[in-house]
Amino acid sequence: MVRVGVCLSGCGVFDGAEIHESVLVLLALDEAGAEAVCFAPDCDQMHVVNHLTGDIAEGESRNVLQESARIARGEVVDAAQIGVDDFDALIFPGGFGAAKNLCDFAVTGADCSVHPDVERVVQGVVNAGKPLGVICIAPAMAAAALRDNPGSRLTIGNDSGTAEAMEALGAKHVDKTVGNIQVDRDRKIVSTPAYMLAESIADADKGIRKLVAKVLELID
Repeated sequence: MVRVGVCLSGCGVFDGAEIHESVLVLLALDEAGAEAVCFAPDCDQMHVVNHLTGDIAEGESRNVLQESARIARGEVVDAAQIGVDDFDALIFPGGFGAAKNLCDFAVTGADCSVHPDVERVVQGVVNAGKPLGVICIAPAMAAAALRDNPGSRLTIGNDSGTAEAMEALGAKHVDKTVGNIQVDRDRKIVSTPAYMLAESIADADKGIRKLVAKVLELID
């Protein structure tokens, strides 16, 4: 059975992995007969956001791995224990956690740094010629992880400010609409805007299903 790594960044759109995007990825993989290998870094979130009010919950702290376990129903591995040989392809759902916990792009933009284990896995997947899927804001994280190997063609939709920061990291941004995917065939990187543009879960699902299908198609 094909195994696909799914890197989560917590649980909740404003401070972790986007739950709809994560579940849609897991559903599409399961329906395609692929096994999802969920993992996340064992570290504190940048902060905790009250998702009812949108306010930062001062004084609260949550762990990315523990929060990711909520989405993965407990079946999640510490990123430090994950290697490129553990899967045939890799997908990152979006949500602000991808830009706050997997890297700090949300705060520092083009000056961002990537969590060491996440950077190691992204670089390893690309260097091994295995497919990489990045959703929503996750392409910005990928651009940062691959800044020493510039030129990846990625999309986060059409937000000019985010696109400029990604290009400063060495990526080439390509505008795409919500239901479409960007395929960098040379590097086997697939991206889609999802909730960067989606107005509903059905909107997000269109591009995510195409991304999952293309990632699986690109597996050697």
